[in-house]
Amino acid sequence: MMAITSLELCAGAGGQALGLELAGIEHSGLMEIDSDACATLLLNRPSWNVHEADLTTFDAGSWKGVDLVTGGLPCPPYSIAGKQLGPQDERDLFGHGLRIIDQVRPRGVMIENVKGILSPRFEEVRLDLKRKFRALGYDIQWRLLNASDFGVPQLRPRVVFVALPVSTMEFFEWPTPNQHSAPTVGEALLDLMSENGWPEADKWAEKCDDIAPTLVGGSKKHGGPDLGPTRAKRAWEALGVNGKSLAETAPLPDFEGMPRLTVRMAARLQGFPDTWKFHGRKTTSYRQVANAFPAPVAKAVAVQIRKALEASASTGLVKKTHLAHAKAAK
Repeated sequence: MMAITSLELCAGAGGQALGLELAGIEHSGLMEIDSDACATLLLNRPSWNVHEADLTTFDAGSWKGVDLVTGGLPCPPYSIAGKQLGPQDERDLFGHGLRIIDQVRPRGVMIENVKGILSPRFEEVRLDLKRKFRALGYDIQWRLLNASDFGVPQLRPRVVFVALPVSTMEFFEWPTPNQHSAPTVGEALLDLMSENGWPEADKWAEKCDDIAPTLVGGSKKHGGPDLGPTRAKRAWEALGVNGKSLAETAPLPDFEGMPRLTVRMAARLQGFPDTWKFHGRKTTSYRQVANAFPAPVAKAVAVQIRKALEASASTGLVKKTHLAHAKAAK
């Protein structure tokens, strides 16, 4: 298997980074501005080269020639939950991402963002991105992927941008959804919801028979750990989950009413393994979880990028071999 390295930007709590790792990609460096998220990354992967830094001033010169630049650029500028200011939003970091890509000149790029970036109002933004990537020698594609199509018990639609050299893009194919449906919230969380002996857990799981709404509530500007605005809370309530806050522990044996999620439950709904730890108290940890890109989706895309890079390299080797044989024959 070909060794492929990545520089991860805005790594957060490591959802996408974990997905790349599962696809066999090695991390040369990970950049993240939030100190708690950096601590989470090192808590789980002490060997990772984590840099607490601001993307607007980050110098990626040391990573020139790394195979991939990956990451999840901040989504508020394009989120339907915000003002959708796009490039006029001071939090829009696509320009700085392009600066780093130009600096590093990787063999490929994988960037995640929210569904809102596909809205008609941002058509010019997408066309501009295509022009700028073309100027750097890359073809770029994007696709809306639902986490539930890749085994995650949550809808979570996210747009993934993949940029590759034109000669490599012809080998790239988007991952196909799993044949089997994602587990329901009840199926996914029954063991966690019953771990303290709550006798109603089985009945709750039976009624909680759909995948989760998209986890939100990860913004530092909006209060503590809850499951999002009123509309989101209503969707959770329809499933049988109290979304007004998060619980410290699973329901106790004498609990009555509608249970709340714990951070660990929310993390499982985001595709994190139960072994993944989060640094910080409940509010801080939940924000990291809610902002994450599910690892199973990241892995599915990264596997396809790996295949394209390997196929392209193999074709190049075949061409070089043919040329060498032709010269020898002369």
